[in-house]
Amino acid sequence: MANGSGERNRAGILFHLNASRLMDNQRLILFIVFSFSLLLLWEAWQDKNAPVPVAPSATTAPATGAPTPSEALKATAPPATPSTGFGRGPRAIVETDVLRATIDGNGGDLRELQLLPYRGTEDKNQVFTLFEDSQTQAYLAQSGLVGEGLPTHRSEFQLNPGTYRLTGGAAQLEVPLVWSDPATGVRVEKTYIFKRGSYQIAVRTRVINGGTKPIDLTPYYQFTRHGEAPRGESFFIHSYTGPAFYTDAEKFQKVAFKDIQEGKADFQKTADNGWVGMVQHHFVSAWLPEGSVKREYYTRALGDGLYSAGVIVAEGTLEPGQQKTFTVPLYAGPQTQTVLEKTAPGLDLVRDYGWLTPLAYPIYWSLEKIERLVGNWGWAIIILTFLLKLALYPLSAAGYRSMAKMKKLTPRLQKLKETYGDDRAKLHQSMAEMYKTEKINPLGGCLPILIQIPVFIALYWVLLAAVEMRGAPWLGWITDLTAPDPWYILPVIMGITSILQVKLNPQPMDPMQAKIMMIMPVAFTVMFIFFPAGLVLYWVVNNILSIAQQWMINRQVVGGDKPATAKT
Repeated sequence: MANGSGERNRAGILFHLNASRLMDNQRLILFIVFSFSLLLLWEAWQDKNAPVPVAPSATTAPATGAPTPSEALKATAPPATPSTGFGRGPRAIVETDVLRATIDGNGGDLRELQLLPYRGTEDKNQVFTLFEDSQTQAYLAQSGLVGEGLPTHRSEFQLNPGTYRLTGGAAQLEVPLVWSDPATGVRVEKTYIFKRGSYQIAVRTRVINGGTKPIDLTPYYQFTRHGEAPRGESFFIHSYTGPAFYTDAEKFQKVAFKDIQEGKADFQKTADNGWVGMVQHHFVSAWLPEGSVKREYYTRALGDGLYSAGVIVAEGTLEPGQQKTFTVPLYAGPQTQTVLEKTAPGLDLVRDYGWLTPLAYPIYWSLEKIERLVGNWGWAIIILTFLLKLALYPLSAAGYRSMAKMKKLTPRLQKLKETYGDDRAKLHQSMAEMYKTEKINPLGGCLPILIQIPVFIALYWVLLAAVEMRGAPWLGWITDLTAPDPWYILPVIMGITSILQVKLNPQPMDPMQAKIMMIMPVAFTVMFIFFPAGLVLYWVVNNILSIAQQWMINRQVVGGDKPATAKT
């Protein structure tokens, strides 16, 4: 029993010793923070964040006798794939103050969409393109009507080709398209409505039944997109790309392209509310049906790397001689927090911070308020970092004080190691006695630092997701806080400050650990070369403030505390 107790004591001593060496080293803590962030990025890259399975509710036919969405969906013709191409018809080019759009008469699709205030990810001299009509990077907004003899996204519409400009004091611009069937007497008028200063495009559909038979009105709205990451996307700045759905019951649901391909896509299929969207870094497009209208959401793998995600809406039955008009807004633009909140319920959730959302929201709110005061996102990051450091000062000070005391004991610990050599039991026992005598808890700095980790990771995600910083300069050579530092100045400074932090921390007695701790700042520097400048700026400022705080506390411990006993 005594032997067992001794073994437990030695195991406890060893645990405390190793834990102190791992957790009380500030550089290693930062590595843990950073590694966890990379883990989240890797999970996003692998599309492992599948939605919670939802059992679809039973669909019943409306009283009007219109086909249910499920039946309507089965009735649609298979969409075109790159092998057949997207048919090209007469085109209208639409220019507003914030958008340049291309509408094709073949299907009445929105084939191309450029967001004029934003620059391209790869080429800053080019306007950012969201929708694109190409064989390899296809991304289109499509709509049509389900049912025999009704126009789909492959039907030919009449369109007056040319350029439509929102000029003068006009508040909005309309682009009409017309489809008609003389045999049935059905006429469909599709009108795109663009508004000044808005990324929201209304699609108004007017159906006139000039025939002798009733028409089941079941319009659908979908996105067709390739399954690859957007141009310019890198591992280090990767975020979710793919379809997303929102309903009041199940809230925000992401569906990975991989799950669609494998037939494993799980999301709420039927509802009388919600929207369907296509999400990528900094931008989103979403069909936003209004009102409590019965609808079904769907996804399909189209082949050749193409996927569709959409919604089918049951608008009832249109009797002969009647007409009906319905409008569905399409938002296609940046993930601007305030705009998304005003556009549709739950649309702001496309800025997905995951489980750190409760922390991320107040952090972004604070950052945005600071930017309004100073007029520069770079200085706002610096000020917010300072304020966070100030708010967390009591916690970080406890950790730094613990490390300072450990650093103060390092020579004596090294002497103990030389004294006892390979007798690890006596070495650990002597170290435990030293900690007890000097009233030092080797784990004293762990909890305070661990509490800070979620805050730092939340800020990381906030800076990564903030489209408001896209194209935003700081000073001098930093002209875009969402792009890497073109001159590598900030990553180099980050590496230098990281080395200084390592020097201020207690050095591991193990030579191999000591080498690893010195290599780590170099590895950080290389990694941060690929990170957005805004993120690197945060880390640089945080490092500088941490160095100042730790240096002061080290001086206080060495000069103000009671000197450690010289006896070993």
